Amino acid sequence: MKQISLKINDQELRAKPGMTILDVAREAGIEIPTLCFHEELSRVGACRLCVVEVVGGKKLFPACTTPVTDGMEVLTHSERINARRKALLELYLSDHPADCLACEKCGNCRLQDYAYAYGVRTSPEDGERSQRQLDESNPFFIRDMEKCILCGQCVRMCGEIVGAHAIDFTHRGFQAQVAAAYEMPLQESSCVFCGNCVAVCPVGALIPRSRVGQGRTWEFKTVTTTCTYCGVGCVLNLHVKGDRLVDVSPGNGPANRGKLCVKGRFGLDFIHHPERLTKPLIKKDGRFVESTWDEALDFTARRLSEIKHAHGSDALGVFASAKCTNEENYLLQKFARAVLGTNNVDHCARLCHASTVVGLAKAFGSGAMTNSIPEVTLADTILVTGSNTTEAHPVIGYLIKQAVAQGKKLIVIDPRRIELAELADVHLQLLPGTNVALLNGLAHVIIAEGLADEEYIASRTEGFDKLKEALAKYTPEYVQKLTSVPADLIRKAARLYGKADRGAIYYSMGITQHSQGTDNVLAVANLAMLTGNVGREGTGVNPLRGQNNVQGACDMGALPNVFPGYQSVTKPDLRAKFTEAWGIDLPEKPGLTITEMIPASLSGDIKALYICAENPMVSDPDINHVRKALENLEFLVVQDIFLTETAQLADVVLPGTTFAEKDGTFTSTERRVQRVRKAISPRGESRPDWQIICELARRMGCKMEYQDPSAIMDEISSLTPSYGGIDYVRIDKEGLCWPCPTKTHPGTPCLHAQGFTRGLGKFTPVEAIGPAELPDDEYPLILSTGRNLYHFHTGSMSRRSEGLDWRIPEGYVEINPATAKDLAIKNGDMVRVTSRRGEIEIKARVTSVVPEGIIFIPFHFAESAANILTNPALDPVAKIPEFKACAARIEKLESLEEVG
Repeated sequence: MKQISLKINDQELRAKPGMTILDVAREAGIEIPTLCFHEELSRVGACRLCVVEVVGGKKLFPACTTPVTDGMEVLTHSERINARRKALLELYLSDHPADCLACEKCGNCRLQDYAYAYGVRTSPEDGERSQRQLDESNPFFIRDMEKCILCGQCVRMCGEIVGAHAIDFTHRGFQAQVAAAYEMPLQESSCVFCGNCVAVCPVGALIPRSRVGQGRTWEFKTVTTTCTYCGVGCVLNLHVKGDRLVDVSPGNGPANRGKLCVKGRFGLDFIHHPERLTKPLIKKDGRFVESTWDEALDFTARRLSEIKHAHGSDALGVFASAKCTNEENYLLQKFARAVLGTNNVDHCARLCHASTVVGLAKAFGSGAMTNSIPEVTLADTILVTGSNTTEAHPVIGYLIKQAVAQGKKLIVIDPRRIELAELADVHLQLLPGTNVALLNGLAHVIIAEGLADEEYIASRTEGFDKLKEALAKYTPEYVQKLTSVPADLIRKAARLYGKADRGAIYYSMGITQHSQGTDNVLAVANLAMLTGNVGREGTGVNPLRGQNNVQGACDMGALPNVFPGYQSVTKPDLRAKFTEAWGIDLPEKPGLTITEMIPASLSGDIKALYICAENPMVSDPDINHVRKALENLEFLVVQDIFLTETAQLADVVLPGTTFAEKDGTFTSTERRVQRVRKAISPRGESRPDWQIICELARRMGCKMEYQDPSAIMDEISSLTPSYGGIDYVRIDKEGLCWPCPTKTHPGTPCLHAQGFTRGLGKFTPVEAIGPAELPDDEYPLILSTGRNLYHFHTGSMSRRSEGLDWRIPEGYVEINPATAKDLAIKNGDMVRVTSRRGEIEIKARVTSVVPEGIIFIPFHFAESAANILTNPALDPVAKIPEFKACAARIEKLESLEEVG
């Protein structure tokens, strides 16, 4: 491509065709003032502050929208230009409050900066000023529209990047302003309160409430870290004053590039919540009593040692945590194996993506997301199945919506009509638990219509003939009978995906949380390999991990059958490697999973559990059974930041710290290892989890001494080939995607490019079985569970965030209008939902999001816990429970007495 030659301020520069004057200037480090420009937003030239002179031109040109041409000569500053900019600034200030010193944006306001730079000292006193609304109706941010300069960055960010389209320009001329439709409050609009409009506002029109009264920007310490909520791995900036977090802003990480969701931006106030645990607790005579660290640790070490000696190492179990850092998960599994002497160590991946780890490892040789997050928009066709992406992984949801806006094709497979279904070219609204049948049906059509990539299949895979034979019966008409999805839609979706040059699949727990979860994952892998969509940019099989470090916890060996790096505990050579490194003989028999340790606790085979930052009393299926199991233990120690529902049952509670109070690393869903940095000191006497584990190990006779988490990572990299090239220096800025085997390796954003980890990709025929529990006359409905945008996992953090809890303060059950009418249930009625395992009382939300015969409950709310109802039936391979389908009934509570 021929480059363009031009001069800016007599500096000779070269540019690519299509670049604007502003693009070239910014690339060369030449400053041109702007108020409406953002590199990711459309160019509108609204502020006119970026005007420049072009030699030979009579007028001034807006640099942000004027393309460069060969031989162009540009001046960015001159008397004429400066006079025009000064006049524009005076015009802005003529309708702008003159309260800079009292404004929260003072010192970080581009209008203020430019006014100073161009000598605009005062604003005119005479003349009419616009009267715009001051909106203080939400707890997230204040909208002071009198300070708005109508640059439109917030409007474009909301529409073009977030895809919410909640705000736009209203009225005209002097009365113009930015508002939601009909000037309604934002909470009544499609606003998702992500705060990305706040991040791009150049003036004081949009201010986070947490910043009000906290001082000036230069008074804050800013620490860049990684978000503690979902697995996207967004980089964010924590702004600290007086050892307190006062604001959060988006960082420029590889996954989020300056964007956040509502939880990452406004949901971190739980850090300072008054219910934070600040001292160790020991239960005495049925009540918790504050203790010293020495007393709590000595007591815990003594009880664990006593049980180990009396009943053997396998009477003990450890729950590691997707909330903790890689370094802490590494120490937790090391503690289980080297100190307790058992492989009974697991974490919540067992409840969300265990079937991913097993299924993709079988098909590809590696159980992780194959491609990187920025590649979302590179796909021609995106297939989203079992993922409510815009609510569970919002920043990836932004990218999918951007891809659709660019003309890319979207297929959504989901029983509910989620937001992405509204944007989809095809929505396959299947019955819960019929995923294998539908995926097999898509594969059948692709083969039958000659859309399979025969060259890829022949050169890079094995087992195709057996797959083809097994798929023969899965005609669209046959699949329609199993799934309720019309045959013509199955064909349409198969053709869209099969004909795409780059087809990418994104899935989450709607695929994995089934008694046939592993088969679901294998069917997804079959579909991708069938079309040659693994090993290239913009393609792949991409499981979206639910928690901030669930990928890392798996990588660190917080699983009962593998050491760090998925190195099998049963292989003598690998066990010998860790034995030598840790200086102690290690157990060879694979341990129990979480879903096996709970029943073993009830049976008495497990006598004691050490649960770190997990809350099975809300997260696990059949909670009544979980309670009985935990109450049957001889000893339970829980380490957490709040007295969770699980911690309330403990004998000892050890106060850990939040991500903002410690150093370490998280590994995101795209396998990117990123830094977590301490911004504030631990609250009260709480301690970082890694320090607690080391102290407990020392008291039990095992030396675990590390100067800091960096030293732990050095040990991890020395024993874990996929992390071999990772250290804190190398990941200081952007992190690295594993595998990264050496110190010079650049990381691997796209897996399987040269070949599958296992050699040849393996097709595995899977048969449709369906859910373990079907509706009947007594329980005529299908219950499914999941997440919503404003809460996270068991709610221990998000429900202690003022704004998040304001948006959704209580649980609800979604019910279709036709189903509700049959049962005389109205929106907002209190209802009783019952399954074979228990019942809950909850508020009805009548909505067409769910089809007839299906109800949906988010599982975040302990007082109306969906998991009292869910089926503990397990996938036979991955041991993951069936959260997504069980039989239930629903009935209206007729009286206030019954509600009470």
